[in-house]
Amino acid sequence: MITRRGFLSSAGSALASMTAGLTAARQAAAALARHSEGSKMKITELETILIDNIDPPIGHRKWLFIQLRTDDSHPGLYGVPAFSAIEMACWDLIGKATNQPVYNLLGGRYHDKLRAYAYLNSSGIWDNPSLAGERARELVDRGITCCKLDPFSPITGPPRDYSLKTIRHVATIFRAMRDAVGDELEIGIGTHGQFSTAVALRVADILEEFDPFFFEEPVPPENVVLEKQAAQIIQLDVGQCGGLLVAKKIAGMAETHYAMIAPHMYCGPVAASAAIQLDTCSPNFLIQEFNTNELHSDIFVEPIRFENGFIEPPTGPGLGVEFDQAVVARHRAA
Repeated sequence: MITRRGFLSSAGSALASMTAGLTAARQAAAALARHSEGSKMKITELETILIDNIDPPIGHRKWLFIQLRTDDSHPGLYGVPAFSAIEMACWDLIGKATNQPVYNLLGGRYHDKLRAYAYLNSSGIWDNPSLAGERARELVDRGITCCKLDPFSPITGPPRDYSLKTIRHVATIFRAMRDAVGDELEIGIGTHGQFSTAVALRVADILEEFDPFFFEEPVPPENVVLEKQAAQIIQLDVGQCGGLLVAKKIAGMAETHYAMIAPHMYCGPVAASAAIQLDTCSPNFLIQEFNTNELHSDIFVEPIRFENGFIEPPTGPGLGVEFDQAVVARHRAA
């Protein structure tokens, strides 16, 4: 039950957050107006940068960035599919021109820290499920509170049947993890739309005893719509859906249907930085996928901070990151 006093207190907090966001937006608009009085910033050059990833090649073996240069002193960068890349780069330029993080331009900071999850190293766990328990304990010891694994193979292709024997074997992997860490670690079921509806229901029933945090994309996306309340966690990808503004619209659509967002991130560090900007200003943010290797951090002058299971949103302008050009040069593909 919510009392009148409690409601007013909550409303006051919400109003304060909204006011802070509006104030930041007004400041950004004023700064942009002042900037425009003297000159109009124009994009003068676009450069593509192909990076060789390191082992393990988390986020794929190569990363493609674009770097925009302008006639102003505020350069931008950013990559993945072309339109999303250019859209994110333009947001970065606007943020740097107005000296504001992008999340302030999209409504204001709503979260002070962002919960994140990592992948469980699944190498060898099919033949030796006890390894899953050991690796779950390693994640907990690193301060990680949530993980995901893709236990069903093959992970791609059209919807197919998985035998009861296969599903029950996956259950032994989940049981090893629960036995090792108890309730200290949330566990998400990672899939790639490769189940038929019948198999998805069967998997959910058998793995229910392990209290999975989420069941990711069990069936092809055409099977579900928000209006049917069939999806409660929306795993949008900022770098694939058309960029930050489209992603913000998707997050807003999810919010109106009481659904949460948990952005996908098996990608390079720039798209990850854009997702973090979205997370920070989205009230219905749940958790951020955060699969990285050392290069995800080394490639930035100031890396994204991930400690004790949470990401600290950067406070710098734009996407909050800048390339370390020496690292870029060292890893640039021939």
